[in-house]
Amino acid sequence: MSRCRVCPRKCGADREHGKTGYCKAPSGVAAARAALHFWEEPCISGTTGSGTVFFSGCNLRCVYCQNHHIAEMESGKVISIGRLSDIFLELQAQNANNINLVTPSHYVLQIREALFQAKKKGLTVPVVYNCGGYESVEALQALDGLIDIYLTDFKYMDSSLAKVYSRAEDYPETAKRALAEMVRQTGEAVFDENGLMKKGVIVRHLLLPGAVKNAKAVVKYVYETYGDTVWLSLMSQYTPLPQVENISPLNRKTTKREYERLLDYTFSLGVTNAFLQEGPVAEESFIPEFDGRGI
Repeated sequence: MSRCRVCPRKCGADREHGKTGYCKAPSGVAAARAALHFWEEPCISGTTGSGTVFFSGCNLRCVYCQNHHIAEMESGKVISIGRLSDIFLELQAQNANNINLVTPSHYVLQIREALFQAKKKGLTVPVVYNCGGYESVEALQALDGLIDIYLTDFKYMDSSLAKVYSRAEDYPETAKRALAEMVRQTGEAVFDENGLMKKGVIVRHLLLPGAVKNAKAVVKYVYETYGDTVWLSLMSQYTPLPQVENISPLNRKTTKREYERLLDYTFSLGVTNAFLQEGPVAEESFIPEFDGRGI
C-alpha cells in the first residue's frame, strides 16, 4: 500500500500513509453495503439471493456509472480485514448462494486475507469476483484458488470510447489479458442441480446508447476466443443518471432496436450460452441504497 500497483493504472499512490490514487480508496477496506441481492443473473442470485458486498471507490469511474455514489467514495465506511471476513460469514448464515464482491479491484490484497480468514472460520459458499474488467493479471493471480466465479464486465473493444467514457484507453487489451487469466483459473462453467453456478466465468456487456458497433465487437471477440467456455450476459438496463444529462448520446436510454440489433448479431455467430434482458429494465430501482447496511 505504500506504492500502490494493484490495478492496471499503477498510479503508485502511498495509500499506507493516507494518500489516494485514481480509485480514491484508502489503505483499509471501504464498503457501502453488504446484503442479499436479487438482481444478478439467475444463476448467481437464485431464489435466496447473492451475498453482495459493495466496495467503495473504483479504478474506472466511468462517466455514466450507475453506482457513482460509491465509485466516487461519497458513501462507505472503512472496516478492518477481520470485520470483512465476518461479513462474509454473516451473509452465508443468511442463506446466500455465494459471496459477491462488487468492484473489488483496488482491495485485492485485503480481500485475499479476509477470504483466508473466513475460509478458516467456515466459509464454504462460492466466491464471486464482480468487476469492471479492468484488472491486473498479477492481482488476479494473487486470488488464484480463492475465487470460484468471475462475473466480469467487458465494456469496450473501442479504445476511443474507453478513453472518453472511462479514461482508460488501454482497456481493450487490458481486459483481454484479464479475461484470459480468469478463464485459466476457473475453466468451463459448472452448475448445480438448481441451476446455480458453482464455477466459471460470465462476461457482461452493458449496451450503451449509440454503441452497437462496440458491443458487437465485444461479443465477437469473446465468443471467437472462448466459445461456450464462458457465458455472455447482454444487458439493456443502461439508465441515464443526472451526471450525464449534457453528454450525448449517454443522456438517453438504449433503444429497443439497438438491443435487438445486438441480439440478432449474437445469435448469428452461433452463441447459445447467454443471458438476455427482456422488457423495460432501465430503472433506477435496480440501483440499491448504499446506506451502510450490513457493514
